[in-house]
Amino acid sequence: MGTGELDREAHVPAGTSAGTPAGQPAREAGGTAGASGRPPAAGPPPGARGRAVTRTAPAAEDGAGAPPRTADRAGAPPRTLAEALRGRGDRGLAALLRARPDLLNPVPNDLTQLATRAGTRASVVRALEGLDRFAQQTAQALAVAVEPTSYETLLALLSGDDGDPAVERALPRALGVLREQALVWGDDDRLRLVRTARELLAPSPQHPSPTGLGPTVAETTSGMSPGRLQEILATAGLPTTHDPVSAVASLTSLFTDRERMTALLDTAPAEALAVLDRLVWGPPYGTVAPPGDASGGTDPTPVQWLRDRGLLLPSSPRTVVLPREVALHLRGGRAHREPEPVPPEIRIAAEHRPQIVDSTAAGQAYTALATVEELLKGWQTGGPAVLRAGGLSVRDLKRTAAALDVSEQIAAFWLELAYAAGLLASDGGWGTSRTGTAAGDEERFAPTPAYDAWLDLPAASRWTALATAWLTATRTSGLVGSQDAKGRTLAALGPDLDRGAAPEVRHRVLSLLAGLPWGAAPDPESVLARLRWERPVRTPVPAAGTPGTSDLRSRIATWTLTEAELLGLTGRGALATAARTLLAAPVPSATADRDRSGADVIPHAPDSTGGPDAAHGPDTAHGPDTAQGAAAGGGTATGGGPAQPAPHGHHADLAARAALAAGVIAPLLPEPVDHVLLQADLTAVAPGPLERPLAEALGVLADVESKGGATVYRFTPASVRRALDAGQAAADLHAFLAKHSRTPVPQPLSYLIDDVARKHGHLRIGAASAYVRCDDDALLDEILADRRSQGLRMRRLAPTVLAAQADPTTLLEGLRAMGYAPAAESAEGDVLITRADAHRTPHRTPPVPVPDGPPVPDDTLLGAAVKAIRAGDLAATAVRKPAPHTGAGELPRTTPAETLATVQAAALTGSAIWIGYVNADGAASQRVIAPVRVEGGFVTAYDHTADEVRTYPLHRITGVAELADEPA
Repeated sequence: MGTGELDREAHVPAGTSAGTPAGQPAREAGGTAGASGRPPAAGPPPGARGRAVTRTAPAAEDGAGAPPRTADRAGAPPRTLAEALRGRGDRGLAALLRARPDLLNPVPNDLTQLATRAGTRASVVRALEGLDRFAQQTAQALAVAVEPTSYETLLALLSGDDGDPAVERALPRALGVLREQALVWGDDDRLRLVRTARELLAPSPQHPSPTGLGPTVAETTSGMSPGRLQEILATAGLPTTHDPVSAVASLTSLFTDRERMTALLDTAPAEALAVLDRLVWGPPYGTVAPPGDASGGTDPTPVQWLRDRGLLLPSSPRTVVLPREVALHLRGGRAHREPEPVPPEIRIAAEHRPQIVDSTAAGQAYTALATVEELLKGWQTGGPAVLRAGGLSVRDLKRTAAALDVSEQIAAFWLELAYAAGLLASDGGWGTSRTGTAAGDEERFAPTPAYDAWLDLPAASRWTALATAWLTATRTSGLVGSQDAKGRTLAALGPDLDRGAAPEVRHRVLSLLAGLPWGAAPDPESVLARLRWERPVRTPVPAAGTPGTSDLRSRIATWTLTEAELLGLTGRGALATAARTLLAAPVPSATADRDRSGADVIPHAPDSTGGPDAAHGPDTAHGPDTAQGAAAGGGTATGGGPAQPAPHGHHADLAARAALAAGVIAPLLPEPVDHVLLQADLTAVAPGPLERPLAEALGVLADVESKGGATVYRFTPASVRRALDAGQAAADLHAFLAKHSRTPVPQPLSYLIDDVARKHGHLRIGAASAYVRCDDDALLDEILADRRSQGLRMRRLAPTVLAAQADPTTLLEGLRAMGYAPAAESAEGDVLITRADAHRTPHRTPPVPVPDGPPVPDDTLLGAAVKAIRAGDLAATAVRKPAPHTGAGELPRTTPAETLATVQAAALTGSAIWIGYVNADGAASQRVIAPVRVEGGFVTAYDHTADEVRTYPLHRITGVAELADEPA
């Protein structure tokens, strides 16, 4: 490879360093911002509660430790982030705390501490990750701009020389989001990005910028010799200077002058321009081959031509970098190759009639209920054992999938759904039967007592219980079978399946579906693209044509579309009316929508709820917020970032919306039937879902042979014997079938019942260890002669009694395996009913969702927090008279006599003073008080910090100072 050949490299060369961007001040606290801030209020907000106010030392971070506010600063432009926050109203502070709830834990003492906390790395990273793609691009553009920058400069970086109307329309919103979250402060003439955000987003060799830009000329030439700088100036046609600073300024001026740069590039060889084209959109670094590989010749290589004029600058002995100013000129002034000011549109894959969507979803909802019931019914006598590490084994998951006739991944979904709803749990090795008895054993999964209560609910209410549990659960069944960071396989019902982002992603996906026309099914890839825009991923998005599921949020969204269909929230991919009601999303009215054929679309709302609109909840169909898809934590569709799940919904809490949704879906669910159709081949056909008592009784008398639109039951000798063991007599079974069959009872079935009943109970089993007694001694002779009975070790005690060394249960099962139908009896000789008791766990609570970060505070907490911060800031920034032997901003250490005299004087004059106070726990705080009475070693005063009258022991006051009457 020749000297002039350049290899583009994506990785940063080792040993390369970057300096401070040109024009960036060393301290943000030293800059000034525009006069957009309002002067602070004169007094504390009413209702502020007392808090410990601790003064912090002045810090450089965003000016958080700025000097106390003085009266002559009122109305002046904010110099620091703390001063910018003081200029906000209570509503603005509440918006900041709502958008960044991590700042509230614990509640900051004052605005200085709030500004400091807002500039910490962990908080800034969380805030940046919560921005949508264009808001992030705006922050990235600010990070590569000279600070402070103007709105016009920022707009030029995002839209380029040719301009972009979409960027012009979207930039005010994006900038407003950054300001609201305290990531940007200052007015439009002097915009400043919080320093931590600038450090995270600015290009550096260790952390390349998403913009693809490199360091500035000043950063790249910081270690270059003065002689080399003068050579570059001379080759570029610039006059030489006397110092490196002016040389860098001259070269920067050339690269930022469009006309002169165009003239310089017009003289460049075509090969040199090709080298620039390879680096212009990043990565901006490239390696140069060693000089020994040169092929000779007198003409400079393309790379050498660019290096001589400073268009490429060395960053290491074998690496060159394209300066930021050069790249911006070649890009036409754009910081990003493809700005994305507008969120991707959700494409419609198919449209269906709303009635078809609702009926399909309702059918799937009923299937979901039947699946969960079948799953837990199979585990009623004790389910699979719990692994030592927790969860279900792979073998048991496969058995469950085979029993449900679904894939293992779908079986894991139903298991996790039942677990999230509180219907399934581990018994802890101590399960409880319905009779109240308990026995210690190995730990197993079993239904909970809540499962019995769930079974007694109407079908619609059972469905809403499952749907609401799924919406709020953080457990993610899609992770089952994958591996964690340590290479361990994640098991169903096991630990480490919680993902805090799952509820928010589910709500957002369904909210996007709710924004489509009624009956429209979205293209899944467009939904994933929209979510990536609202919450960009750190890892690169897969190339076009590949499944976009590399990041967790995209995978959860994909699973959400599948699980919503399984659960009946969607039908044929479109959101059903019941799901819209559950989400408090707008439901089209009957007169507003028509299907493709022009027929009126009639909402499926039950009449009992007060008509169609009643099913939508109060004001859910016509409010402006719902029109933007803000329901159920969906946020606003046009807002600045991904939606956040609301704690209680936008119009009603989740329980009320679940009740409305149950009313919507109830008429669409199939009605249970009270009859079956008996057939001559010893089968019974249930033409629909059976009533629960009938289904339970028939499930004992017959075995399920097939399921579907109609369930087929088959009668066998074993199933009939099972019914007899449950305490039924042959006459009871005949009467039961005659009552519930719409067809005559077939003769073969009657013969089967009579034959089994004739033999049932002929033999009696008891404890000797065990014994067999029978009035027919010939039958006992037959049993003794059978070689299969040798393992039971029986012998004759009397002509009608055999004794066995096996226990009664083993003897009972052994004789049944030989083809006999013995019955167990008690010590009194009564026949025992051997109906198996259902196994239940002790009372369990459903798993608590694991939130993704701190929860969003409610209005009450926000109001109290803002008042407390305002009150603490008043005490921290109160203007005080200077005291002798006291440094600026320090609390004077007064003697007890001086403290008493100052407090008494303030009580007489009615003036306010500033005190330092240590409570009984030793916590120090600062307070502004107005003494009212001083007696008995206590001072009673109105505490401006707490906004209430309090009494303080004088011996706990460490110092006191008078407040200044005039601005200092």
